[in-house]
Amino acid sequence: MSLFITSLNSGSNGNCYYVGNHNDAVLIDVGISCREAEKRMKKLDLSMKKVKAIFVSHEHGDHIKGVSVLANKYSLPVYITEATAKHGPILIKHLSRTFKANNPIAVGELTVTAFTKQHDASDPHSFIISYNSITVGVITDIGITCEQVIHYFKQCHAAFLESNYDETMLENGRYPIHLKNRIRGGQGHISNKQALELFIKHRPPFMTHLLLSHLSQENNSPQMAAAAFEPHAKRTKIIVASRHEATEVYVITDPQLKEGKIVLKKAIQLGLFS
Repeated sequence: MSLFITSLNSGSNGNCYYVGNHNDAVLIDVGISCREAEKRMKKLDLSMKKVKAIFVSHEHGDHIKGVSVLANKYSLPVYITEATAKHGPILIKHLSRTFKANNPIAVGELTVTAFTKQHDASDPHSFIISYNSITVGVITDIGITCEQVIHYFKQCHAAFLESNYDETMLENGRYPIHLKNRIRGGQGHISNKQALELFIKHRPPFMTHLLLSHLSQENNSPQMAAAAFEPHAKRTKIIVASRHEATEVYVITDPQLKEGKIVLKKAIQLGLFS
């Protein structure tokens, strides 16, 4: 009755997120090479045999770089919208599957639901992945925290949430003004402040893990992002997903269930929650 999650990589140099149970798993985006994804999964003792599908959020290179090679090598279906596919990875047609927002898709024992978001891409989506009573969100590359984002964030026991930039660092940084405006203009990314507001106002009481994701190398730092969230964390564990390596594998359970309560109690005793 658990989901296992990890960020294999998170940042403008490549994004790839793993969510699965004991039998089935999915990858959300493969923005790193096939070889690097395999290497990082092997290091974490995660088997590619459990991966049953890839879901593509949008066509930007840091989300699709390794999709074609990985999908072709393991004959994995790739769920991608038609609009994204026109500008995205070159795929063998028999591997391509489409999806529609708010329509759940069964992948083995998992259920994946896409939802629309604001981002400067052809047809961008984020996802929640559910197994029994447990839900994990992959919510990055969001220009604003729109109603769709809020609605699905409220369902998450754990989430990969974008916390891209510090507003002062971006304003005073070396990026040209058109790029600064693209990032903060409602179709790019959200800041530490915006992500924190979403967390404070809409975090469900059962959220146990929050992985801050897609941090800017130029306009943010892991220490700064974590420091913004830690005072408000309560019993939610705050992790910063790295742009250089995979995180550890986190076990997500439902603390409202007996099994989840036991796991959560042990985690608190071990000091894993603030």
